[in-house]
Amino acid sequence: MNTETQTQLSRLIQESLANAMTYEAYRKLVDDLLTEEKSTGDTQSESLLNYSQLNVRRMSRWDKTLRVPEEVENRIKKFQGKQTWLVINEGWCGDSAHSVPVMHKLASLNENIRFRVVLRDENDALMDQFLTNGGKSIPKLIVLDTETLEVINEWGPRPTEATRLVEAYKAEHGSLDAAFKEDLQLWYNKDKGLSTMEDLVKLLDS
Repeated sequence: MNTETQTQLSRLIQESLANAMTYEAYRKLVDDLLTEEKSTGDTQSESLLNYSQLNVRRMSRWDKTLRVPEEVENRIKKFQGKQTWLVINEGWCGDSAHSVPVMHKLASLNENIRFRVVLRDENDALMDQFLTNGGKSIPKLIVLDTETLEVINEWGPRPTEATRLVEAYKAEHGSLDAAFKEDLQLWYNKDKGLSTMEDLVKLLDS
């Protein structure tokens, strides 16, 4: 990355953080929009509204039931650096509903980790810097040094194991159909956030 590109990225990150939300504010925004029968994002449709409503239930369930294994909790609490976890997200995204509550839970265990959320469609230029195979897949977590705002790492849109399942299905069938997407939601429920936690803890070691 050349100096000009680094400067541009630094500016985008600063601008995004200035408008970023806490997890609680993000949850409230999604809830408030739903009372107006709206979803986050530039596009409004009945399907996106339905996804958002479903995801609110998923996030509420994760917030109440997620359990962090002692080993993971200890590793998070021992972290001495200062990081900002900035996640690009939208309320209608199914993967986000399962992963973002896990991110928030882990970050809340260590005061050195600041957690913030920005919406993809409101931060298009930032999203373009963190594409996945050329696509604007979310959630996308950007791990920053809190003091310098240097990008340390990135994660997303899915935990490693889920990514393997997706890639294997695409290789065999060409695309993801409704049946697979339903199976993926069941996988998230059975996994109980453990794969996401394992990935996130590794980011602390980078």
